[in-house]
Amino acid sequence: MKLNITTKIVIGFALGVLIGQILHSTSDPETAAAIGNKFQLISKVFLKLIKMIVGPLVFSTLVVGIAKLGDFKVVGRIGIKTLGYFYFATILSLLVGLVVVNITRPGTIQSWPRPAAGTSIGIEGKKLNSVEDFILHIFPDSAFRALAENEILQIVVFSLFFGIALGAIGEKGKGLMKALDALSELVFKMVGYVMQLAPYAVLGAMTAVVAAKGLGILISYAYLLICFYGGLLFFIFVILAGICAFMRIPFFKLLKQMKESLLLSFSTASSEASLPQQIKALENFGISPRIIGFVLPLGYSFNLDGSMMYMTFATGFLAQAYGVTLSLEQQVIMLLTLMVTSKGIAGVPRASLVVIAGTMAMFDLPPEGLALILGIDPFLDMGRSATSVAGNAVATCVISKWEGDFVKPGEEVALEE
Repeated sequence: MKLNITTKIVIGFALGVLIGQILHSTSDPETAAAIGNKFQLISKVFLKLIKMIVGPLVFSTLVVGIAKLGDFKVVGRIGIKTLGYFYFATILSLLVGLVVVNITRPGTIQSWPRPAAGTSIGIEGKKLNSVEDFILHIFPDSAFRALAENEILQIVVFSLFFGIALGAIGEKGKGLMKALDALSELVFKMVGYVMQLAPYAVLGAMTAVVAAKGLGILISYAYLLICFYGGLLFFIFVILAGICAFMRIPFFKLLKQMKESLLLSFSTASSEASLPQQIKALENFGISPRIIGFVLPLGYSFNLDGSMMYMTFATGFLAQAYGVTLSLEQQVIMLLTLMVTSKGIAGVPRASLVVIAGTMAMFDLPPEGLALILGIDPFLDMGRSATSVAGNAVATCVISKWEGDFVKPGEEVALEE
């Protein structure tokens, strides 16, 4: 019997956990971590191949979609709706994180050892961008550099200008449009080849994480994990499902279509790893390529729901662990600050921790407190990555509904010419 990719990924995940735990139990920590890192090589190769594909894929699909529209006003309208929804979803996810951490109070459930002053947390020297820096960063000074460095937001901006100009020149641009359409199909064929590595990448990623940390860490942080994952499940099955019900989008059919993307993002702790799969899944669900190509890449900079929820949850947890009570006014300030600063973190390694460190400084919480969650962060990252994928899938469907492009799964999608 031939196994499908989902089954292979599940098997890779289970084997990775098993091998990692054996390494952790039978070797000293340094040896286990070193061997685990060797297993992770295939995972790093897989993620590099995905990043190699993402830039050309975003560029080709977005340019063709916009060129077919041929109307700057339509692009502007879709852009305003998209950003409006993203900020609405950001507020909801930040609020869920605050409410969950205030109700469950994981920072007070046990006596957390406070790290010594000056403990290294591995993110020193990284600062949040100012609003001015972020705005300037959106616009590329070189399209080739944006593609080379995988700056998704800059690629989107260049693609917008390119697509609008291509549509404006009419018949002269038909040949180039067909070439870019062919490029998109070619990249998707490459995706098929790269995805054959996914189960091995998942095996390597899980082996590395479990070998270094061990499953025992899940026991000591069990309540924190239950609270956080409970919040993520509430966000997905109550907030996102509620939005879909209001918009008359079949939520569980959407999840079924997205299952491989969700599983891959969870297993690799990377929402970007499943981007090509998300595009295909949403097309199969009935969303037009022009909406997918515009909304989905923007979501990676503006709509990381899982990370948003984690920021308020983790900050609240650390305040509780240090015995600091944040007033309602302070929590509102935290939420508003994160709503702005979180939009400038795309592409920053361990971005959520960078933002949390900056937020802690606002309330005089010692930055070394982050050491309390560094050990468990890889396991938390898995959940927030999958949640961000689900959030962006719902966002794409909502914008498609507003634009009148959404059709029932299995029906042919009619593109506006």
